[in-house]
Amino acid sequence: MSRQTKVTGETKQQFVHEVFESIAKDYDRMNTLLSFRRHKAWRTQAMKKMAVQPGDTAIDVCCGTCDWSLSLAEASGTGNVVGLDFSRNMLHVGEQKVKAAGKTAQVELIHGNAMELPFPDHTFDHATIGFALRNVPDYRHVIREMARVVKPGGQVVSLELSKPTWPPFRAVYYFYFQRILPRLGKLFADRYEQYRWLPESLVTFPDYKELARIMKEEGCFDRVDVKPLTGGIAALHIGRVKGGA
Repeated sequence: MSRQTKVTGETKQQFVHEVFESIAKDYDRMNTLLSFRRHKAWRTQAMKKMAVQPGDTAIDVCCGTCDWSLSLAEASGTGNVVGLDFSRNMLHVGEQKVKAAGKTAQVELIHGNAMELPFPDHTFDHATIGFALRNVPDYRHVIREMARVVKPGGQVVSLELSKPTWPPFRAVYYFYFQRILPRLGKLFADRYEQYRWLPESLVTFPDYKELARIMKEEGCFDRVDVKPLTGGIAALHIGRVKGGA
């Protein structure tokens, strides 16, 4: 069965789940390799913009191996942080990192679905999602779910791959992303089809300007700030949930 047949024959959620279950053990190493370590700098910029305060609470949706969950816990100091993901293999890797960081009392990991966050309205000060919004079945719904569980005046934050706007850079970027990246996945992780899926997941996903417009259109936020990163390879979106002071 071909990869395309597989994607159309199963739900997107099922297929993406299989992808991340299969690459979990190599995920951190491959992220560093394929992004030339830029993902770490992008997350640092996101944390700086968020300005998490001591004692703040947060949920890291689609937390993967928990790098952002741990950054949130470090910034908060004492506030509870929840990391939620639908891949048990990714959570297992994240659990080891949480233990190594001595944050098991502060960071709770939950096997769950971004489409149905298992928390009441207005639970957290912040909700984050890193490099996963393009992979969910309905990104508008996930944005609304994240806004629902955040307190009025709190933040919904997406750090995601995007599409460069400068044509020459865009051409080079797409050549690397579509032709080189899957081959590196095969070479270093023995996973070709999975890493071929990652660039394809961006094809129909909105660019950073369109995503900002969509977030505003959803009506959950008083303000939506957007910052393209590294020439538009990635983008940071921060929505301030309505009802704050």
